[in-house]
Amino acid sequence: MSAKAQFSTHDVQNQPLPLPAYNAWSTDRVLQEAVARHGGAWASDHLAAHGEVTGGVMMEYGELANRHKPVLHSFDRYGRRIDMVEFHPAYHQLMGHAMQGQVHSFSWRHEGRVGAHVARAALVYLNSQPDAGTSCPLTMTHAAIPALRKSPAVADAWIPRVTASAYDSRTLPAHEKTACTIGMGMTEKQGGSDVRSNTTRAHLQSDGTYEIVGHKFFFSAPMCDAHLVLAQAEGGLSCFLMPRVLPDGSLNAVRIQRLKDKLGDWSNASSEVEFQGAMATLVGEEGRGVATIIEMVALTRLDCILGSAAQMRQAIVQALHHTSQRKAFGRLLIDQPLMRNVLADLALESEAAIALAMRIASAVDASPRDPHEAALARIGTAIGKYWVCKRTPAHINEAQECLGGIGYVEENILPRLYRQAPLNSIWEGSGNVQCLDVLRALQKEPGARDALFRELQTARGLHEAYDRHVAWLQKAFEDPAVLEARSRLVVERTAMALQAALLLTSGNDEIANAFCRARLAGESGLAYGTLDPQAPIALLINRASLMI
Repeated sequence: MSAKAQFSTHDVQNQPLPLPAYNAWSTDRVLQEAVARHGGAWASDHLAAHGEVTGGVMMEYGELANRHKPVLHSFDRYGRRIDMVEFHPAYHQLMGHAMQGQVHSFSWRHEGRVGAHVARAALVYLNSQPDAGTSCPLTMTHAAIPALRKSPAVADAWIPRVTASAYDSRTLPAHEKTACTIGMGMTEKQGGSDVRSNTTRAHLQSDGTYEIVGHKFFFSAPMCDAHLVLAQAEGGLSCFLMPRVLPDGSLNAVRIQRLKDKLGDWSNASSEVEFQGAMATLVGEEGRGVATIIEMVALTRLDCILGSAAQMRQAIVQALHHTSQRKAFGRLLIDQPLMRNVLADLALESEAAIALAMRIASAVDASPRDPHEAALARIGTAIGKYWVCKRTPAHINEAQECLGGIGYVEENILPRLYRQAPLNSIWEGSGNVQCLDVLRALQKEPGARDALFRELQTARGLHEAYDRHVAWLQKAFEDPAVLEARSRLVVERTAMALQAALLLTSGNDEIANAFCRARLAGESGLAYGTLDPQAPIALLINRASLMI
């Protein structure tokens, strides 16, 4: 007997092969249907090109960028203040591919064409699967455009820079770069989401610029070329554009105090900063800071929904890949009835999430020309952000269970997805803030309620449980005395009603009926994997599987 044979303990058997590179667009029939349904099919070639890299090389870059966290260098070797955040090269690769794919700019480059925001939403959905951290600067750069337009001179100078596609990580004045990114700084220690309590001050200078003195407790993506910040001016809370590097090449007086040590979102740097007389330009009017930046917040909230839906998609891809190769008790996991129920339920949740996200994107797309769609986008964004982001952590955890112990091991993507999952429910306003925003829309925007129920009316009569559910909502919205205290329940049920309406009117009757029975009629349990015996298990699994 050879020494090798004598000491061999086992052969590796019954373990899946690694998931190969795939095109995240062309293999995703549910996404393709949603984009086509809302007028974005004309962008299929562009989406296919980006899907090739998001399901391919960007997966490896995402792993590396999260394994090697950003590092703050406050000073150079000679003691000069540099406030520089060092990223792993993989981060820059991710940003380069994303900007080349126009994740930050596609809707503005094709502004006015029906489906432009829908196609751009699909780009976000694809781009968020290999890595979610870069979504922060990409989202804020995209969402900054409406705010920049409040000041024509600022818009003329900056919009061409932030819609350019040649990513440039160099520390240079904005006018010397091939493309620029924009971040956001609103949150302070004492206020959180209550930005009107901000204490940072803006002092008008003789040349028309402002000096900003104060702090931000969360200053996202500090290496962006500029940030939109809120500060108290003589006329009240105002919005300012603050460049990182001044036109003469010197650093602005933005002092990074530290990087946040976060649960997830490791590829992205989040910081605390102090403004020690930082130069900034007023955007919009003094005292109108919240009104100036509110459109930016609405767009970033949409990306929270898309990012969460994308994490669900990647989780179900991983679960299906593993269970289709792993055997237990003599059969593949994917062939075992209980596992099939779990996988189908995860797929059902994923379908509902992307359906709602794309409908909101289409409402944003039509907002400039349709008051109904504008009102629906206003209230629907808060509803969708509350519910889809709330559902994601449990969804990903269930996908981890499909892999067993290896689903908890850092060598695969699921632990990273699980750490990332809670972020979108917190970023841009936590769950309570979203619920209060829904109430605010109902109280201050008369068209919001009509737009919501007009949307729900499209599916009336298509399912008995749906009709009962909508009737309950109508009564709930008419009782202001209890609406705030129970707004989480009302918003939750409204979100599920919107998802059901979209599925019922999509033409996929089996899936829509299964959703109504499971989510509206109470025929399923609280955990995933409790679908009733009539659920189209095979169809749901087939639709979620990669089309390779």
